[in-house]
Amino acid sequence: MVYPTVTQIAQVMQEKGYPVFDTGRVNLCGVRTSDMEANKFNDYIIMFYFFDGMWNFFPFVGTTDPGTFWRQNPENVAGTAILKPGYYKDSHMVGLHRGYKALRQRGPVTVYRDANRDTKLDVTGMKEDTGVFGINVHRANELVASVQVDKWSAGCQVIQDPDCFAFLIRICERSIEKFGNLFSYSLLEERDLVLSTV
Repeated sequence: MVYPTVTQIAQVMQEKGYPVFDTGRVNLCGVRTSDMEANKFNDYIIMFYFFDGMWNFFPFVGTTDPGTFWRQNPENVAGTAILKPGYYKDSHMVGLHRGYKALRQRGPVTVYRDANRDTKLDVTGMKEDTGVFGINVHRANELVASVQVDKWSAGCQVIQDPDCFAFLIRICERSIEKFGNLFSYSLLEERDLVLSTV
């Protein structure tokens, strides 16, 4: 995968009217790539912040859509949740996900409800649903980088490598000391970006 740059991400967010914090506060966003192969970690979860006169930019391999298990076995009768691209102000906080620290959803987000129980990511024509559904930002396997999404995401934004995730949480905890335990999340699509090598 070719990583986007901080300039590309910030520019797209600003064009869409999403705030880009340049005060040291953490910016969090996902990029849903055009690779729609099911059950793969083929997206990005990105953390960036401005500190000591420069941007610190960390793109992590992850998934922004659910694994095939939950697409075929939705937890919600209305269908599996697929986060809709957009900006979600103060939507997350550091809290617990299945007993460990993660970014837990605290404010409403909008999801598509994919109810046809196949392995394809379906959003066109799907019902939208807004609320607090537990669309968390968390890791997959605790010890090693997972190969497949499988049950790791039922709609959450999931980082593949546990070490990358642990680093993200450490930075978020430091941010809390100055900016409080509120984190906004933006979801972009790869087609919004003109990708180039970092």
